[in-house]
Amino acid sequence: MKLAKWFVGLLVMTLFSLAGAQSTAPIRIGGTLSLTGPLAGTAMVHKVVGDVYVDELNRRGGLLGRRVEWVLKDDQSKPDVARTLYEQLVTVDKVDLLIGPYATANILSAMGVAQRYNKVLIHHSFGIPSLAKYEWQFPTIGFSIDPENALPNLVYDALAASATPPKTVAIVTSKFPSAHFLSVGARDVAKKRGLQEVLYLEWEFGNRDFGPIANRLKEARADFIWAGVVGLEGIQLLDAMQKIDYQPALHFHLFPAPGPTARSPATRNALSGTTFEEHAPFTNPPAAKEFVRQFHEQAAKAGLPDQSVDLQAAISHAAWQVLERAVTGAGSLDDKAMAQWLKQNHVDTLMGRLQWDGPNNFFKPGVHLYKIKQVQDGNWTVVYPAEYAKPGAKLITGVR
Repeated sequence: MKLAKWFVGLLVMTLFSLAGAQSTAPIRIGGTLSLTGPLAGTAMVHKVVGDVYVDELNRRGGLLGRRVEWVLKDDQSKPDVARTLYEQLVTVDKVDLLIGPYATANILSAMGVAQRYNKVLIHHSFGIPSLAKYEWQFPTIGFSIDPENALPNLVYDALAASATPPKTVAIVTSKFPSAHFLSVGARDVAKKRGLQEVLYLEWEFGNRDFGPIANRLKEARADFIWAGVVGLEGIQLLDAMQKIDYQPALHFHLFPAPGPTARSPATRNALSGTTFEEHAPFTNPPAAKEFVRQFHEQAAKAGLPDQSVDLQAAISHAAWQVLERAVTGAGSLDDKAMAQWLKQNHVDTLMGRLQWDGPNNFFKPGVHLYKIKQVQDGNWTVVYPAEYAKPGAKLITGVR
């Protein structure tokens, strides 16, 4: 009898010991980024943001009183590799939470894994909302369900408000999935708004020979060029134009490499979309200023050629903010509880208020957080809408 009591007591103490160890173990957040391959340049921005956020989160006490560990793997810019690695994160690494990778195709791969294992997936750069069918995926890109309409209309609204709105448009685009999708939308919207299309061209993602495209653009002489570029493609296209002595009047770059695009002498009047830039009114909140400071510091240590906070850094920071709020709001790491909390609440982020009450958990049609910025004096400057523009800044047009 005494031996039995001793054994029961030992078992109870062991269980309490295991429970205590479990409660103090780090919370592990798993994800991938394209640390190598053609998407690496932009994905490194997301890595720096994650490093900054996790460090700051742990200084504030972590999540649910436990330290946070980011289990990050390299998906090599390949969706099939991303899929395999997310399987490993869930089944082998047994992470507690998931956060999405960079770029639409990789996120779609991760989403399939999250759905298979009933895991919440918070992600930041998914460009084709109609494909996001999983109920427990939550985007922070700031898009409406119809960005193929909303984003081009925002661009054309900004141009229409200028002193000399364009009458002709050339649309050239990479076949990178989200860039192509949004550029096709820009083509449709231009027709509806009465702009004359003088050129439409596509190229394979990874193309490096932009000479023929530059020649076609010079021949077209459009008032406005919509360039569905990704990363350095925009710089390569502009360099090809310079070689044939052609400077476009006004051009929009969909997903540019922000630093090189701002600094290039070929980018006069270049436009792009954004949710955050390093000037007022975006930097008015103290929390925004502090994140900018921390990002600059960490980006310099990481050797990033561009250390400014803009669209990519903002949507990435928002994803971490949403993940933190989902855990604290639910008071749990339970995926169902987190998903229910997010569906019933909003999260105020660096770039604005996010909520998931529209189709596929995106904003309702026409609602978004995007603004239009322009390269002015070597810096990206928000110029539209007026209430978000840098004080004193206006859209510069070069339409003939």
